[in-house]
Amino acid sequence: MKNIKRKSFYLIAVLLMLLSVVTSCSTNEPQKQDTNQQPDENQKIRIVLDWTPNTNHTGLYVAQAKGYFAEQGLEVEIMQPPEGGAEALVGGGGAEFGISFQDTLAPNFASANSMPITAVAALIQHNTSGIISLKEDGIDSPAKMAGHNYATWDMPIEQAIIRKIVEDDGGNFDEIEMVPSTVTDVITALQTDIDTVWVYYAWDGIATKVKGLDTNYLNFADYGSELDYYSPVLITNTNYAQENPETVKKALAAIKQGYEFAIENPEDAAKILLEAAPELDSEIVAESQKWLADQYIADAQKWGYIDQERWDGFYGWLFENKLIESEIPKGAGFTNLYLVD
Repeated sequence: MKNIKRKSFYLIAVLLMLLSVVTSCSTNEPQKQDTNQQPDENQKIRIVLDWTPNTNHTGLYVAQAKGYFAEQGLEVEIMQPPEGGAEALVGGGGAEFGISFQDTLAPNFASANSMPITAVAALIQHNTSGIISLKEDGIDSPAKMAGHNYATWDMPIEQAIIRKIVEDDGGNFDEIEMVPSTVTDVITALQTDIDTVWVYYAWDGIATKVKGLDTNYLNFADYGSELDYYSPVLITNTNYAQENPETVKKALAAIKQGYEFAIENPEDAAKILLEAAPELDSEIVAESQKWLADQYIADAQKWGYIDQERWDGFYGWLFENKLIESEIPKGAGFTNLYLVD
């Protein structure tokens, strides 16, 4: 008797499920047609920055403001970085894309338990970071950093790069006074107690010029091809990219349009960035945007392209100098496959 009742109960339940499915199909016919479209249409993606908004990021804000993302069927949220940085968020699946740097990514790629991260585009084609100082201090070559202080982040790769350029120039690295400091205001630091600071010229270098400081600038890429690494780059979660290759291509296509607009229209691009981040100094943004117009693509064959020889050269140098725990295989950590012509 219990079996008969149980079978009757299951039969009624199945019939109710079938009725529900039929009703759903008949009342939602337009929605059913929509699901035949590409699965990544109107897809939401998140891009986490490496720092507060600046001209490294202008192409992203242009792509959003000009509707380039929307044209690709994407809804984009540009996010501020968390305490752990963009790499941890992207690697953990908390954002689909992020902004990082080749030197910052090195420990992850050299780790036995690396996060699934891949660089998919160079936002700026060459390394434009280096050491800045007041002209009155006479530090017009790396060797002359000896006898002065330097605001250090106390990071092994950072200090190894400083050691290389100083010693290659015949200077004594050990005569540089290392001052642990995360400088947030370069202009004030240089005019008070700091002699030399690592800066990204497009922002802090331009800022010193705008504010009327006479400075010397030592560009790392001028002191060895291995130091012309990619800084910054757009990264994505590797698993996400493998599962959603068309979405990644669409995102890069829109971002490419944004940076190309910034190249052709630096003044308009600066206004778009300021609308998104009105707290920024408008004069610095305008001058930085003009300077970067020639740097986003520079001598590359197209925006975003990453040259393997340069990529591998930097990681090879890190391994040779025991700055990473294991050798990074050639060609590992980046791809140009998602770039559009």
